[in-house]
Order: sequence, then structure tokens, then C-alpha cells
Amino acid sequence: MAKLVAAFGSSHSIMLVAQREDWQHGFKVIDTKNPHYYDQQGNKTNYEVLLAAMPPGTEAMVTPEKMSERFDASQAAMDALHTRIMAAKLDALLIVGDDQTELFRTSNNPAMAIFYGSTIRNTARAPVTPTDPWTKSAQMWRHEPEVDREYPVKSDLAVWLIRQLCDRDFDIAAMDGLAPGQSEGHAFQFVHRRLLKGHDLPVIPVILNTFDPPNQPTPRRCVALGKALRELIALWPEDLRVGVIASGGLSHFVVDEALDQQVISAIRNKDSAALAAFDPKRLQAGSSEIRNWLVVGEMAKDLDLEWLEYVPGYRTAALTGTGLAFAAWKTVF
Repeated sequence: MAKLVAAFGSSHSIMLVAQREDWQHGFKVIDTKNPHYYDQQGNKTNYEVLLAAMPPGTEAMVTPEKMSERFDASQAAMDALHTRIMAAKLDALLIVGDDQTELFRTSNNPAMAIFYGSTIRNTARAPVTPTDPWTKSAQMWRHEPEVDREYPVKSDLAVWLIRQLCDRDFDIAAMDGLAPGQSEGHAFQFVHRRLLKGHDLPVIPVILNTFDPPNQPTPRRCVALGKALRELIALWPEDLRVGVIASGGLSHFVVDEALDQQVISAIRNKDSAALAAFDPKRLQAGSSEIRNWLVVGEMAKDLDLEWLEYVPGYRTAALTGTGLAFAAWKTVF
């Protein structure tokens, strides 16, 4: 019988594929222009309003020295997470991530999808020149260095999960391949390139529409999906060591440490009711990726959260940025 033996979580912010000098100097340039800001009550706002509301002293939180410290902490956490994933000796890894008009478009955007093709493609990088902005270089790092690469998918288990979830009244979009030239989305590229570091561990991409209204799944539905996946994995007859990882989050593009700690606390306490009760109004823009953690938190309910690193990734004096989180649930041997 298959067994869910390990679970993980990781932010996948562009911060995490940027260079130290980008942290120190580049973030401030783009943050002033970001159109996706919501305040801690979930109301639409903008950079100028956020900055005006800040107390004195926030500039000291984003000095080049502070940014360099956060860069080092994040890199160390990702390296530690890679080591933990490899140590779990998995046969398959479910990746619960979001799509931001990469595989889907708002003209046809399912709330939930599972990819079941035999492989999933990550495409090669486009050329980057010295005059290109740092954001292009960071985005291209998620792609393959020279040529396209096909990563293995545990397709038989994926097909079975799709059918079983449909039998449980989940409306799952099913994908068996990508269009020519199309690449897996950033949530999945990040896991392959940074956390697995190119290892050919078979994956199952579970894709949520966290970002684009009007059909994002509710927190309650995310928890229900996690419960169903946990139960179904235990019913798969093949002897497999299965893991799962939440890719994305936590709060952004305004860091909300209180919200992040509520998510972490509910996951640590295995509080399904608290996970399901999060207000969707607070899960907007980048913070919407917290939904991926709600799925995995419920999936991992039989495991204990044993390691977590949290870096409040402030980027500007307006305290924009990302709540960077990296987690591992206890591995079963």
C-alpha cells in the first residue's frame, strides 16, 4: 500500500531566484510599481498609501545589510529543505502549486487541475543580456540552462487520483500534456530547479487557481481536497513512499506576519477547522498561494511539523515583500 511519508512547504517568490545585489538594490524599483497590493484587511491599496501609513523606522528594516542577512537565511533554508526532501527517499512527490496564466488563461481557467502525462516539460531559457532588468534574469533561472527537459510524472497514480476525486464530487480538470513550446508553471519549475535540483523524482502536479477571480477554491474546499488526497493515497495498492509539497506563499505582496503565524499555528496544531475558516478576502494577490499550504497542511495531518524556517522578506520601507516560509513534516521510515 502507498503511504504518505513526508510533507514539505516552500515559498517560491522571485526573491528566491534573485541574486544578493537584487535583494539589496533591485526590489525597491519594482515594488513601487506593483498593482497588486492589498492591506491587512484585504482591501485594495497602493504603494503610496502603504508607505504613508508606516511608523517611523521602517527604512532601517530594509538596509542593504538587513537584506543581505535575509538573503543568506533564505538560501540556507532552501538548501536544508533540499536535503530533507532527498533524505525522505520518495517514490513520488505531489506538488501543490498555483497557475498564474501560464498553463491556463482567464478565458478558460479551472479551479483545480491535475497533470497526468508521462512527463512534464520545463523549457530552456531565453537569452538574457546585461541590459535586461534583473527580473528577467531571475525568471529565466527557473528555466533549463540550455535545452528543454522532460521531468517524469507518476502518471498511473495521477490518473487514478483524478478519477477517484471525481467520484468524490471534485471537479478536476485533467491534463495529459502541454502545447508546443509551453512550459510547466513557475510553482513547479521552482521545485524542480531549486529544491529537487534536477533529480528525476516522479511528480504529480496538482494545480490550483489561487490567484485569478472569480473561481478560486475556498479555504474550506482546499482543506477538503487535502483530506481526500490523504485518504486516497492510502488506498493506492502499490507499495510507494509518497511525499507532497506546497509551493508558494506565504503573505505577499505586503508582508502580513500575523496572517503567516496564524497559518503556521493552524498547521502545527493540525487544526482543520482553523485552516478551513480563513477569510478568502485575506487570501488575495500573492497571499492567495496560502491555499496550497492549506491543502498540504490537511494532507499531512498524520505527520508532525518538525522543522520550519520563517523569514519576513521585507523589501521596502512600506513593508512590501513576501513572508518566506520553508517547512518539513516528520518523515516516516
